[in-house]
Amino acid sequence: MAAVTGPGDPLALGELLPPPPPPVSSSRGSRWGDHEEIAQIPFKILQGHKDAVSSCHFCCEDTKILSSSFDRSVKLWDVAKGVLVQVFEEEHTAPISECSLNPDNKRVITSSYDKTVKAWDMETGKMLWTIEHEGLVTSCNISYDGKYVVSGLDKENAICITDAVSATMVMYIQDHHRSTVTRCCFDPDNQRVASVSYDKTIKLWDTVAQSTTITINEGHSNVISDCCFSLDGRYLCTASWDRTLKIWDIKTGDFRHHGPIVLKEGHQGSVSSCLFSKDASLVVSGAYDKNIAVWDIRTGYKKLTLQGHGDWVMDVAVSSNKKWILSSSKDSTLRLWNIEKADHIPAVIENRKRGSQIVQCEDCEKPFSLLQCNDSGVVTKCVFCRLATPTRNILPLPPTCSPDL
Repeated sequence: MAAVTGPGDPLALGELLPPPPPPVSSSRGSRWGDHEEIAQIPFKILQGHKDAVSSCHFCCEDTKILSSSFDRSVKLWDVAKGVLVQVFEEEHTAPISECSLNPDNKRVITSSYDKTVKAWDMETGKMLWTIEHEGLVTSCNISYDGKYVVSGLDKENAICITDAVSATMVMYIQDHHRSTVTRCCFDPDNQRVASVSYDKTIKLWDTVAQSTTITINEGHSNVISDCCFSLDGRYLCTASWDRTLKIWDIKTGDFRHHGPIVLKEGHQGSVSSCLFSKDASLVVSGAYDKNIAVWDIRTGYKKLTLQGHGDWVMDVAVSSNKKWILSSSKDSTLRLWNIEKADHIPAVIENRKRGSQIVQCEDCEKPFSLLQCNDSGVVTKCVFCRLATPTRNILPLPPTCSPDL
């Protein structure tokens, strides 16, 4: 294991770090925290929220950051200048559980424990409409075409699909889960909604057929906290309090025979959030251990862990060019991490070497990790090549001993 370069190094290598540096001013014109000179992974701290930051996103071609908070506000930040551009507040009467952006970045959707979903005009910060529910709203997500909003509820363990313009209810699926829905989101084709729950199940609802097309019972051994689709809609990643992430091939249904790809031993606490990079080569996760993990999907190993938040990480995001990782935390801050040169850091190289057994894919000839595979066979193709073909090329394992013994 490589040595830690200094007490403020956010690249976690199994050692605890001291508390984060003193906060900067929280005024709207405040600057961000400076890059730490001794850090191998440079980062900036963004402060301004007064309570836990529940959700965060890159937007406007990665020039802006959108965040929501338990302080009942949503804030839009300018990345380059490090200043607030817009504040959406004084409408919600309880913590905001999540915020979501429509594709043209002109409208913001928020869900709250005040039992409402609200739409906001990005430019003016004015509220456009409000939908009232009978229970707490735990999650919200706007479809990729901007036409619909899905929200997850604790009342009747339901999901609700609403017209994003008229604010009229389109579908209400009660008792969709056996317990509170923790996260729901549209697939990139705008035809299916994935939802996860305290009941440990994963469900996909087809909006055209108006029925559940996939149910994965006991998808994890504990509460499933988050889910996200890859941009091509082929993979669904789920994060759980069982400290693992799982990647499911939902387009071909191959997981029914061979199970999901399991990403484990990345966190020491319950995993709270997950997100694919735009090209699905990375998965970023945040957890109750206060850390962010960056996973290389092709080779199946954890590249690095980013450490520095003072409390558990509630949400994560990754920029389109994979240069920046964004995290929001219960410590009321956001952190922007520059991982552009991470591949050259000795610790990342060491993690890659000892993370798992690396073999060469017989199709694309790129390296991949056997850590990805749950199959009781010898896997000769990487996950991308295996998912691109109807069947996997799996050879039987040679016997470990003579059948007569």
